[in-house]
Order: sequence, then structure tokens, then C-alpha cells
Amino acid sequence: MIDFDHHNARKTLFAEVILPLAIPKLYTYRVPFELNDELAIGKRAVVQFGKSKIYTAIIASITDKAPIAYEAKYLIDIIDEHPIITQKQLKLWDWIAEYYLCYTGEVMAAALPSALKLASETKIILSHEEGLDKSILNDKEYLVVDALEIQNELTLQEIAKILGQKTIFPIIKSLLDKRIVFISEEINEKFKPKTVKNIRLNSFYEDKEHLKALFELLERSPKQLDALLAYLKLQKEQIKITRAALTEASGASAAVIKALIEKGIFEVKEEIISRFSFDDEESTNNFSLSEAQQKAFDEIKQSFKEKPVTLLHGITSSGKTQLYIRLMEEYLALGKQVLYLLPEIALTAQIVERLKFHFGNQIVVYHSKFNDNERAEIWQKVLKNEAKIILGARSSLFLPFADLGFLIVDEEHEASYKQYDPAPRYHARDVAIVLANIYQAKVLLGSATPSLESYFNATTQQKYGLVRLDVRYSGVNLPEIEVVSITEEKARKTIKENFTSVLLDRIQEAIKVKEQVILFQNRRGYVPILICKTCGNTPKCINCDVSLTYHKASGKLHCHYCGYREDNISECPACGSKHIEYKGLGTEKVEDDLRVMLPDLKIGRLDYDTTRNKNAHQHIITDFEEKRLDVLVGTQMVAKGLDFDNVTTIGVINADSMLQFPDFRAYERSFQMLSQVAGRAGRREKQGKVIIQTYDTKNRVIQQIVNNDYEAMYRHEILERKQFKYPPFYRLIHIDIKHKDFAKTQQIAEGLARELKKTLGDLVIGPQTPLIGRIRNYYIQTIILKIDLQHQSIPKIKEYLKREIGNFEANKLNKGSYLVVNVDPY
Repeated sequence: MIDFDHHNARKTLFAEVILPLAIPKLYTYRVPFELNDELAIGKRAVVQFGKSKIYTAIIASITDKAPIAYEAKYLIDIIDEHPIITQKQLKLWDWIAEYYLCYTGEVMAAALPSALKLASETKIILSHEEGLDKSILNDKEYLVVDALEIQNELTLQEIAKILGQKTIFPIIKSLLDKRIVFISEEINEKFKPKTVKNIRLNSFYEDKEHLKALFELLERSPKQLDALLAYLKLQKEQIKITRAALTEASGASAAVIKALIEKGIFEVKEEIISRFSFDDEESTNNFSLSEAQQKAFDEIKQSFKEKPVTLLHGITSSGKTQLYIRLMEEYLALGKQVLYLLPEIALTAQIVERLKFHFGNQIVVYHSKFNDNERAEIWQKVLKNEAKIILGARSSLFLPFADLGFLIVDEEHEASYKQYDPAPRYHARDVAIVLANIYQAKVLLGSATPSLESYFNATTQQKYGLVRLDVRYSGVNLPEIEVVSITEEKARKTIKENFTSVLLDRIQEAIKVKEQVILFQNRRGYVPILICKTCGNTPKCINCDVSLTYHKASGKLHCHYCGYREDNISECPACGSKHIEYKGLGTEKVEDDLRVMLPDLKIGRLDYDTTRNKNAHQHIITDFEEKRLDVLVGTQMVAKGLDFDNVTTIGVINADSMLQFPDFRAYERSFQMLSQVAGRAGRREKQGKVIIQTYDTKNRVIQQIVNNDYEAMYRHEILERKQFKYPPFYRLIHIDIKHKDFAKTQQIAEGLARELKKTLGDLVIGPQTPLIGRIRNYYIQTIILKIDLQHQSIPKIKEYLKREIGNFEANKLNKGSYLVVNVDPY
């Protein structure tokens, strides 16, 4: 690291840069004299890497020493006037790369929006906004825009040819900043607030004389006059009048209202509204905390004086969000930035709206559903400390915070916080704690069903503070849970399709009194398995070792791993028999069966298949909120962060598939999932009812859910984890070896395991075939490392693993295979 002074203008300097690639080391470039004064850590530099590839790299350090192993190429250009990456971010990147055994370049690729990491292959498209002002363009920008009007999209290499120069990045940056061009990618719709069209009288008629003249004018149009009188009556009762309310109150048709708008008598104003009914204290700006909430609030503040991380264990519907709001207000008053992490932004639109309603424009939402230019814009706002509250999914951890003071990790137990592919395979909750440490900020982990690791850290280890909130807001009772035996109902022949008589009766009772129902089945599709009754053959995916799932909507068999589809079968391809049996059930079949049994019901389905299209998720939620649907059938999507005031009944169609999953976390995850689903019921004054259908009514987890006994589940699980050497007592590292040849996969995996066992001995388990041994035509063998946290040094083991991975990748005998290293793979 060197200090800059006026002599540096003619000094030979070198920049060590991070490239957005999976390479082990930083790469050094020589800096042209004319760029010396622009050099700064955290700025983007344009560099050539390989024969002809151009990349945007981040300057990580500056030195006057040339690299010894190779001759440094010249750096082509520096893009930014000011650094766009902070020193604290670079520190976090280094920690992630070291902890999760990946490369800093992979962290950079995950962290930066594409608009900030332009490369020679990046495609540029023209903005199609009307009234493009070409007068603001210089000659070179005009050339680029001109070319884009002829051709739909251009790569940066093509633009370089058009301009006849290598240094095109400043020109592209200028066009991006002016919002004249965009990075070409699939643009998903961002979170859409709910809007309502309000009617108001033109301000001209506020004058009594003008209003009197209007009455006289409308005497010849009695229906329009009725609408005006209805408006004036409604105005006395409420401030805002919707089109629907006016139509209903006046009895006028939509055409009458339209005519009054066209005449300029009424005006239409579209306004954003909250999805929450404002008649309860919880939804208003000036809510007050209940006694239990105030006690928890004071305990959290006290806990933060002693420990940087606190776990808030609050039962469902206890009003955790209100506590978050009050704490956020305190940090905002100190001028600090707040990061509010959610497991999946698309599934938690209601929280987004509640916070937007409370904090207004102080909130920015950041996640991968935004298009790239929007993400780059938010990046700049956070860097300049213009954005005070950032609400986002796991990727928002990578933003360049100016002064971060407080982090909330809501639903901290959620599996969605873990990134699986591509690298870095990080866990957002754990990274949030490290990020907070770098900024000396505080972290609040919130959950009704905490992960065992967090609860262990808060109780046994006392690393975290622990605050409990075990009273539902406004004294609402927890739902009553009833467990129904599928076996018994089958024996009595009272079960219809997959609905026990208890559940069917309860659905009909709820619908009779205009209440709503949620049905949970953690499998999508129609039926998961087709089987030939004659020979037992099952249709399999051609790319993966999984059976195909039948989807009635498409009429095809789908693979849920690689997306492969084929036509449904009417006869067995192996033996020709026409006796094909359907086994199991998915959300599609639950919906279908219910439509047949109760044809008058209005049913919606919320799963991966129904929410693929733009805004589809939002439309389904809105329809259910506004009571256009009686029943909502869904996968785990229905369990996450949804708050419906009219839902009194929850049905769990089959609890067994989760409980029997071959994973050490199966019971913990089942308890969390079913408790969260149950928590959607009776969230206002009505007590909810939850029906859990199962073959195994005596299962201890089912009983713990009925008793809402998290402690019992925790005690039992933690003993088993210790006995069988699982987290939190042991650290797990999975190493997957993948190759398209089965024999080669086994051979390479066995060779690597032998090598690792020489140094690590009994810590190495396998190789073994995982639950699904082939995905997308790659065979998989897994080596598991179980590291005892009390007796082994994890940093030393990781250092050794890094060397071995390097040797593996350099070995020509392993050609065609690749390694996937997953630290904390759960």
C-alpha cells in the first residue's frame, strides 16, 4: 500500500485487481502514467485478461512493485470518479472467500449488479422510453445509439469496433447513467404496491356558487345528479372515495361516473394504499406496544449493551414486526442505516407494504427480481448514504453501506437464506453477523421457530442475547390444532380422495360463515409418481435420477431438477401394459379434488408453477386478501410471512412426507414448517383451527407442534445431534465430485477421498452416492467432512483443503470433472 503525492504522476505503479472469475489470486496490472492520479482502491478498472477478453475489475490494492512471476499488462482504463466498493466490503468479500472455500472473484461476481461489471460479452439494448432526447449525446454516444436503432442489441466488443477504440467503458457508463441504454437481461417486475383509484370533486366546485350552478346544470341528467349527491354524502363520512364505493352508493352505472370524469366534474387520483386494514392498532403509524412487546423491547435494548447479537424468539402473530419498527426508528434517529433481511422478497410483499406505509420513501427494496439498472441505482444510493432502510433478500448483504448500524434477520431459521448455486455458497444469517461485526452494528435474529444453531448459541453457548415474546398481539389465542389419522379414516372409509371427513367438514363450516381456508401440501404438480401395476416401471428423467411428476395443467411429465418434460403415458413403455397407477399427490391434485367435491368454491393455488409469470404471485395474494377466493392451496409459499385477517382454518394434507425425509434436519424443519403454516390461522380476533392429516399421529414432532412446545423439540434434537456428531457440535463440509461418466466419477472421488484420509483420517466419510445420484447428466459422488469443533482447528483444515482443491483442479487426470465445495451445507 502506498501514499499518494504530487510525485506519483510519473511513478510506475501497479494495481492488484479482483476479476469476476474463479481464479485463486489477485491479478496485477501496470498503470499508465496518465491514470496514476485516478487510481484508488474500490474503483473499477477495465483490463484485458486472456487473449482478447475485456473485464471490469475492482482495484484491491496499489503497489510500486512489479509482479515477479509474469510481466504485467497495462491497465486499459479506470471507470469511476469515486470508489464504488468500500474497504469494509472488501474485508467481507475476503472473509466469505476464506470461510466458504471459494474465490474472491466469485464473491465479486455475486455481489455486483451486472451493470457494474461490464465485460466484452455484455449485451447492450436501447431504452424504449418515448421522447429520447438525442441532443444530450456527444458524437460517440450518438454513434452507439444510432447503431442500436438499426440492430436490437450489441455486445461491448461490437461497440468497440463501431467506435474504432478499446476504451469504450466511459461512453457506455455515460449512456447507462442517462438511462438511454440498458444491460440486456430478462427484466422481472419489481414489487408492485397496491393502488386504488379515488374519485374527488374538481376543486373548481369547492366554491358554493360554482357548486350551485353545477346542480342546475345536472338537473337534465338525473343519474349524474344522483352520483354527485351520493359523492357529497360520502364525503361527510370519509375522506377518500373509491370509484367502486361511489358506484355502489349512488346506484349509478360505470358509464355515468365515466361521463362525470370526462366532463371534468370528477377527477381520478391513483394512490398507493397498504394491504392492511387500518382499523387495528397494528397497522397505524402511531401504534403503541403492548405490555409484553414493551418488555421485549426493553430487554432487546439491554441485551445489545452486552452482546452484539440477540435472538428474538416470538411466537407467530406476537407482533415482532412492530418491535422491528420501533428499533429501526431508534437507529434512524442516530443517522444509521438499517438492513432488514427477509428470506424471499417475493413471498413477503405484505411486510414490504407495512414498512413502506410506516417509513415511506426512506425504504429501498433490493433483490434479484429488479432489473440491473435499478439495482445499480440502489447501489449508488446506499453508497452515498441516501438510502436509510434497505429491505432485501440475501444479496442485499453485498451493498456498499456507508454507515450500517442495525441488521434484522427476519425468520432467521429459513432455509432460503442459504445460497446453493453458484458459489459463494454462503448463509445470509451468518454473513449478516460478520458484516455487523465489521461495522460494529447490532443484529436482531427473529423467529417463532429458531434454528437449533441460533438457539444453542443463545442458550448453551450464551454467545447471543435471548428475548422471548410468547403472547400473541391483542391477546389473540393460538390456533387449536387437531391431528387426524388418515389410516383410521381409510379403515372407516370416511376419507374422500385425500380429504378426511374432519377436514372436509371444517372447510364447509368456515365457508358457510364467509371465512377463508389455507390448504398446505409440500409438493407441487398433480401426482409425484406414475407406476406400472404390471411390471413396476416408473417414468424417469433422461438427465437426472428422479421420477417424473405428472402436471395436469400441461398434460406432461416434468422433472423438477432440470426442467425436462415429456408427454404423459397411457401405456407402460417397458411392458406395454395399460395399467398405470398414480401415486402420491401434489398441490394441483389437491386443488382438482376439492373442485370436484365442492364445485361452488373459489379456489386459488400458490406454488412454483402458478407464480412463474410476472406479477402472478401478487395477483393470487391480492385475490385471496380481497376475498375473491375461498380457499388457497399451496406449498411452503403459504407459510412465509403472510398475514390474512379472515383465515380461520388451515389444513395440512399430509404431514408425513416431510417427517420421513432422510436428512438430519428433517424433524427440526418439519416442526418449523408446520408451526409456521399453523401460525397463519386466526391472526385477528377469531381463534384459528388447524387440521393436520397424518398416518403417524403418535410422532413426537406432531405432538410437539400440537403443544406448541419448541423447547421439547429442541432438547430432543440437540441430544441426537451430539450423539450422532452433527451441527452445532460438529461442522460439516460437503465435497461433491461431478462427471458425465459414472465409473470416472467413482474413480476420481475414491482417489480424492484416499488423499484426504492421509491427513484428515476419520474426519472423512465416503465417497457415497447422494439421495439423487445424477442431475443434468452429471453423476455425483459426495465426500463428507465432519469436524469436531472442540478438538480440531477449522482454519487449518480449510487451509489444507484449499491446497488439495488446487491440486485436484491442476491434475490432468481429473479432466472433465469438477468439484463443488459446500461449507455448512444445510
